Amino acid sequence: MTTPRLISVVGGTGAQGIPVIKSLVSSGQYTVRALTRDPTNARFKELQSYGPVEPVIGTFASESDLRSLFRGAWGAFVNIDGFNSGEKAEIFWTIRAWELAVEAGVQLFVLGNLDYAYKKSGFRPQFHAGHYDGKGRVGDFILAQNKDAEYRKLAKMRSALFTTGPYIEMTLGKATPFAPVVENDTAVWRVPLKNGAVPFTALDDCGYYVKYLFDHPTEADGLDLAVALDHVTFTEYTRAFTAVTGHTARWEDVDLQQHLETIFGPKVDLPAGYNADPKDPATMTLRQNFGAFFEIFRNSGANKGILKRDYEFLDRIHPGRIRSVEEWLRRQDQKGPGDLWSRTKELGHVLKILEEGRTGSI
Repeated sequence: MTTPRLISVVGGTGAQGIPVIKSLVSSGQYTVRALTRDPTNARFKELQSYGPVEPVIGTFASESDLRSLFRGAWGAFVNIDGFNSGEKAEIFWTIRAWELAVEAGVQLFVLGNLDYAYKKSGFRPQFHAGHYDGKGRVGDFILAQNKDAEYRKLAKMRSALFTTGPYIEMTLGKATPFAPVVENDTAVWRVPLKNGAVPFTALDDCGYYVKYLFDHPTEADGLDLAVALDHVTFTEYTRAFTAVTGHTARWEDVDLQQHLETIFGPKVDLPAGYNADPKDPATMTLRQNFGAFFEIFRNSGANKGILKRDYEFLDRIHPGRIRSVEEWLRRQDQKGPGDLWSRTKELGHVLKILEEGRTGSI
């Protein structure tokens, strides 16, 4: 019997990390060592319920903690929370994590990535969203090292990107930029999208995709696996919601600045990264960051704009993937507790940062 390969994980208790670790350890092919501030918290205990998950108590902003995490690991999955660190620190610590994984002899490094939208727009300032570009720049850096002949002489670590987008679960998540309200027995999504679309990622598919990369290290080497279920408009979303629930739904294309002020209230001009220095000129505010965030989607309609996906490739590597918003909503309706309409009226948290109400340190 083959010995399971050890995967080291940063970001394991986040919304994306949980399905990734669940897929890895429940397969029996992998064990996981995950970085955590608190191994007794409910999210970490959930991870351990799926299979062998060893805690390393510490922070991604510590070289000694990262060395402990990567020591003896075959693979690594790293997804640093940019809303913790801020754009500037995320770039440094993600690159440092990659370097320390090379140092430790890790064989395959997978970065939890987002699109480098600023670059893909032709470096137009209205499309610079810090939490996207912080990851996207490092993704470009890592793939460039992968192609470098001198690096290949010195190190054997392969690298891949797992590029996602907003989780579609955020459309039914409390206090997210896509959260609905129920008014007069109608579900209302107020989202400033104009003629654009959002390439939503389904969390239920994330585990499959990341396991695919670890299962196929040769194919994964140098690959940017950019995923989504579809480029979703909220006209499509609300139509599908009514078809699934039988309840009326509508989308209102609201003013962008009004939307940001509604979501964030008096915090809208505070740093997007809660540990970022508000006096640092590199620090973006929530208004700046999420203003660009929505501009990106406004200019990504029909898979023809700034953000694109190769859906034929995704169909090939994951034939069972979720392919439409209606399919995703029907799955949600079957999950419980209660029916989908009831849960729309009482939203729960999807994102760890909102669940914890974090404003603390790295």
